[in-house]
Amino acid sequence: MEVILLKNVSNLGVLGDKVKVRSGYGRNYLLPGGFAVSATAENLEAFEARRAELEQAAAEVLAAAEARKAKLDGMTLTIARKAGDEGRLFGSVGTADIAQAAVDAGYELDKAEVRLPQGPFRAVGEYEVLLHLHADVDTQIKVDVVPGD
Repeated sequence: MEVILLKNVSNLGVLGDKVKVRSGYGRNYLLPGGFAVSATAENLEAFEARRAELEQAAAEVLAAAEARKAKLDGMTLTIARKAGDEGRLFGSVGTADIAQAAVDAGYELDKAEVRLPQGPFRAVGEYEVLLHLHADVDTQIKVDVVPGD
């Protein structure tokens, strides 16, 4: 299945690329999510007519992500959780907890933007966390998990 990308998609392409994808990926994710349209002759013409406005919208989204990166860059969040004597948490600190701590601190952050490749934190300590704000914008923050509550 060939599609025309309407947005930048990680590991696939950028706005305006005509790419070949598996049918299920195209039908179930790209098309309903508004990331792409089928690569038919009429869709190609319609895309070329709208290319300027789509590129402008993409540039605005990228600029907003860059502004958020400037605010979040180097930030340290402190999260207090109940812990045992050896520093192991009763539970864990995951993406939703980090996003909520950022919102409580006055920053705009969604849990889908928080990347924890090693999984949730299960011990007290200081951790580096990657925030994926846009396909082209990533930043790192520090999360300090302390015993408390």
